[in-house]
Amino acid sequence: MYGRKPLFERAAGIAPSEITPRDVYFNRRELLRAVGFGAALTALGGALPALATDGLSYRRNLRYSTTETPNTYQDITTYNNFYEFGTGKGDPAANAGTLRPRPWSLTISGEAEVKGRYDLEDILKPHALEERIYRLRCVEAWSMVIPWVGIPLGDLLKRFQPTSRAKYVAFKTLLDHKQMPGERSTVLDWPYVEGLRIDEAMHPLSLLVVGLYGQVLPNQNGAPLRLVVPWKYGFKGIKSIVEIHFTDRQPRTSWNTAYPEAYGFYSNVNPAVDHPNWSQARERRIGAGLFNARIPTQLFNGYASEVADLYRGMDLRRYY
Repeated sequence: MYGRKPLFERAAGIAPSEITPRDVYFNRRELLRAVGFGAALTALGGALPALATDGLSYRRNLRYSTTETPNTYQDITTYNNFYEFGTGKGDPAANAGTLRPRPWSLTISGEAEVKGRYDLEDILKPHALEERIYRLRCVEAWSMVIPWVGIPLGDLLKRFQPTSRAKYVAFKTLLDHKQMPGERSTVLDWPYVEGLRIDEAMHPLSLLVVGLYGQVLPNQNGAPLRLVVPWKYGFKGIKSIVEIHFTDRQPRTSWNTAYPEAYGFYSNVNPAVDHPNWSQARERRIGAGLFNARIPTQLFNGYASEVADLYRGMDLRRYY
């Protein structure tokens, strides 16, 4: 369905040298359109498999994509936060080869009519993949622009028919010290857990990601399935998800448990609410020139027009 082989039978770790450069990648797509593939694209609803090695089949979602230039594949896959493989920014790329992203299953539990443990391939089959170019803002005051490939989280959640008692959605990462050696450390209480209010989870910007730059998601970026909520700080984007749980109570989250003064449950990007150890008013865009010049941080990471209504009447300093 997703290409030459099932999605998770392809290699998760792809060397940057194997990826078509971004300008060539997009220009080749335009060239195909120009030389006569337009009718075929129309018949496919605009879908065209990515032309780089091991490409996924997806549609570009222009409505939710920024026009900013994405970071390079090299930037995105070598500068990461994924403490399950180490606390240094280069540790995930160096150490994530121990993760085995197939076979993979996802458990659905809690306040829903449909529950159980499902093979990830089966859970994704009914859904068309989309590419969305999102800004990712990390709490350490750095940011990237990333062309993610995935499915709207809300589309998946609706399949499990959450009950009226489901007010929140909780997520859990794989717990396996052999595959994720960083989980032997005491930096966090493992496994990594995260959560969203259900209206946040159902918002069309919330994305379950299986790839980037048209490729299968690399291990260091959260293979085989991760969350991206672009108006929140990056640590809300839980990686290597094995469980989704519907609940009537606000779930525990890893960083809020470890350091509640710095990491709130909501963790919306807000230049007016500083981390105890640094300002959040400005950020540095990774790869943006020799000195990575700092730029002003935008409220809700620039997505205020889409999501501000979710927090109408809330004190954003108290509910940070």
